[in-house]
Amino acid sequence: MYSTLLVFHSLIRWLVLVFILYSIYRAFVGLVNDRAFSKTDNAFRHWTATVAHIQLMIGIILYTKSPLVKYFWKEKESSFQNLELTFYGLIHIILMLTAIVVVTIGSAKAKRQQTNKKKFKTMLVWFSIALIIIFIAIPWPFLPFSGRPYFRIF
Repeated sequence: MYSTLLVFHSLIRWLVLVFILYSIYRAFVGLVNDRAFSKTDNAFRHWTATVAHIQLMIGIILYTKSPLVKYFWKEKESSFQNLELTFYGLIHIILMLTAIVVVTIGSAKAKRQQTNKKKFKTMLVWFSIALIIIFIAIPWPFLPFSGRPYFRIF
């Protein structure tokens, strides 16, 4: 189960990134062009948050099953000296939880705004902040302590 969820978690991150980037794009274009907040805009707002929450649920399950995380919490004193263990045991989950909270707040606030301009601006600001946090928290292959691939396969 762990390895299968790890593959899904790795693949769904791209879906999260696509949704959030496209939502940011739609919000920017809508704001700049003074467009009406359409059903499609609202659907992307909603689905961006939904896909992010699905990713979060998979991530939480992985966190509870991860041998790396279990070792981190078992050997806290020495684990903090290892950047990879600290990243997966603490940094990754805190930043990703923060990013999902930001997406959730941004989605809820955008939904409740009264004007189109405010809806687009709210979505643009909150989703952009979340995107920055997500980019920081993803274990990219070029990071010296991670070395995770762009795509995991079964």
